[in-house]
Amino acid sequence: MAFLGSVDWAAFLLAMVLIELTPGPNMGWLAALSAQAGRRAGMGAVAGITVGLAVQVLAAATGLSAVAAGAPVLFHALRWAGVAYMVWLAWCAWAESAENAPSVGGAQSFRRGLVSNVLNPKALVFYVVAVGQFADPAAGPLWAQILVLGGLHVLVAFSVHSAIVLAGAAAGDRIDRWRRAVVVRAGFALALLGVAIWVAVATGR
Repeated sequence: MAFLGSVDWAAFLLAMVLIELTPGPNMGWLAALSAQAGRRAGMGAVAGITVGLAVQVLAAATGLSAVAAGAPVLFHALRWAGVAYMVWLAWCAWAESAENAPSVGGAQSFRRGLVSNVLNPKALVFYVVAVGQFADPAAGPLWAQILVLGGLHVLVAFSVHSAIVLAGAAAGDRIDRWRRAVVVRAGFALALLGVAIWVAVATGR
């Protein structure tokens, strides 16, 4: 685990937390689902999302290692694509629309959370270009780095999603109004843009 000393942990953790706290469809769905169907359904959805993300981490670790082993230039191109991806996330934070959730049970919520993340190409792209940009080919096996970094993101995502469910069960409408607020969306968009610039400067050295 020699690479642990080469990771910009401040930038990585800030980026992961901001991404998960950024108002978006998942936040709206979890809050609305918990408000309508209760904590059990909400935590079922969180479990499905978590398992789906874990599957994507494994896929990204295998794929990114193969890409980097055969084409180091492409790997560095992906790192810069990660910066562009952060800028895109900043735009999404500003422009994201709401998504309502039907009232469903825990098992149905689990399946929706699992399937929507396993079959979502954006999740794989996220782990390859957004998480992968913090990996260092010279610091050890890339698959191990992506597993550790991706695993940390999954942990952050689980914590944030669980908090949304607990809060949504008690105040779903308030969370929905909060995430729609212009000031909130603008704040997260600017924060994500700042992280993108930070990472661009750090990787350009």
